[in-house]
Amino acid sequence: MVGYLRAVRVGNTIEVAGTTSMDGDLVVGKDNVYAQSVFIFQKIAKALQQLGSSLADVVSTRMFVTNIADWELVSKAHGELFKIIRPVAAMVQVSKLIDDDLLIEIELTAIAEL
Repeated sequence: MVGYLRAVRVGNTIEVAGTTSMDGDLVVGKDNVYAQSVFIFQKIAKALQQLGSSLADVVSTRMFVTNIADWELVSKAHGELFKIIRPVAAMVQVSKLIDDDLLIEIELTAIAEL
């Protein structure tokens, strides 16, 4: 309906679109921003893999949360994956996402080998 891809690779740059914890019509991790974050990163990891890349190639993450007070829980999920990789990161509060049960949306950039 929207006409977009989860991730696009141009040369060695991969852009991953804003990704939520929607699994079909179901919100995974309802009322749990940590669970939503973990699910989203797993979803993104699959998209990167399909393009010949991995989380190890991530250079930038952008996280959009509906409640900035959740920053520690989101940071915990981020840190578990990127503790060694250490991409640049941004987290901003937004007033609302596409579904009221969504607490976070994540997009990122990866630079993979050609």
